[in-house]
Amino acid sequence: MSRKMFIGLIFVFIFLSFIAFKNAMPKTKNKVVMDALSAYIPYRLEKRLGGLTIIHEKTKTREKPSNEIVFKRLDQLERQWGRKHLKLTGSVLSINNDKNQTIKTLNLKNRKQINFVHSFFGI
Repeated sequence: MSRKMFIGLIFVFIFLSFIAFKNAMPKTKNKVVMDALSAYIPYRLEKRLGGLTIIHEKTKTREKPSNEIVFKRLDQLERQWGRKHLKLTGSVLSINNDKNQTIKTLNLKNRKQINFVHSFFGI
């Protein structure tokens, strides 16, 4: 095998590794909004020997997705929770419990936070 072909294979491998890495990364979240919601979202990550486990705190169910999709799966579960438990009226975000009773309201301070809630949770 020639030296040029070997170098070409190395670049192809690096490029494919970078693509796989980017696909496995979760989308960026608005830190202010997610910090405020984190106390109400029932999903947590737990370290285990083989990787990470997603735990639903209320039901204590555990989900063990592969390491390459664990953060995407957590995002998916958070989105499902948000569609059911969040309501956005203007710049006021209401957090509801399972009985659809408002337990907390958050005033979103800027358009960036409102757009994040629209795009991430789909509400």
